[in-house]
Amino acid sequence: MFDFVSPQLLAGQLLIGLINGSFYAMLSMGLAIIFGLMNVVNFAHGAQYMLGAFVAWLGLNYLGIPYWGSLIIAPIVVGAFGMLLERVILRPLQHLDHLYALLATYALALIIEGLIRQRYGSTGLPYDSPITGGLRLDFMFLPWYRLWVVGFSVVTCIGAWLLIEHTKLGAYLRAANERPDIVESFGINVPRMITLTYGFGVGLAALSGVLAAPIYQVSPSMGSGLMITVFAVVVIGGIGSIMGAVVTGYILGLAEALTKVFYPEGASTVVFVVMIAVLLMKPNGLFSSSEKA
Repeated sequence: MFDFVSPQLLAGQLLIGLINGSFYAMLSMGLAIIFGLMNVVNFAHGAQYMLGAFVAWLGLNYLGIPYWGSLIIAPIVVGAFGMLLERVILRPLQHLDHLYALLATYALALIIEGLIRQRYGSTGLPYDSPITGGLRLDFMFLPWYRLWVVGFSVVTCIGAWLLIEHTKLGAYLRAANERPDIVESFGINVPRMITLTYGFGVGLAALSGVLAAPIYQVSPSMGSGLMITVFAVVVIGGIGSIMGAVVTGYILGLAEALTKVFYPEGASTVVFVVMIAVLLMKPNGLFSSSEKA
């Protein structure tokens, strides 16, 4: 079986796996931050990822904002929208069962996706790549933009992890989740920190959407299908584990790619097969015992 796999096919699929893994890692990290620090399962994450891509597309086509500006503007805009949602919808539900917040964010995802579809239709909208050309090797062509996405994703994931795990701000955020009464006794505004945490996680989703816009067409459904896999990534890595989400995202992106090479029929299910196997052996996820967000 291995004799029939060309180097071009294998290298091309590995690049696709790294790109998909980059989006899995960034999106699942945002989910892990929100759940780990707020105990909220954010089903609107895919819609917020899609909003990031649409803000970039609207900025380019209506305001002339280039891609590089959208990398900053789109996460801020969508993150601010997320903070508004947290204040208006999620905060009144914080003392109720977690199921209420889950259903509320799921309803938000459906509403946002429906409104965008009604206004712009279901057909994907093109977004030109800001970096043209690439590196031509003997066995394949590597587009510069795809290499940029992988590198930017790695730097962003490491930076966010360092912020949460190795700074005073991150320590305050974790403490606010476990003992908010003690944190408030130090004069820290815990509700504001929770709002900023949700906005930060939503901003990461929007940033992923901007990165995805030149690769995939911008469409209302671009986040809905992706989120099923991203939730599986979070479960495998350990719910609430930030580093677990990041590492698992890249690994599963490559696992999908290799499965497409050697057994294409199983590519769409390999993530869920891995999830079942991991849960049978370690129900709390691979990184649950070594790290807690």
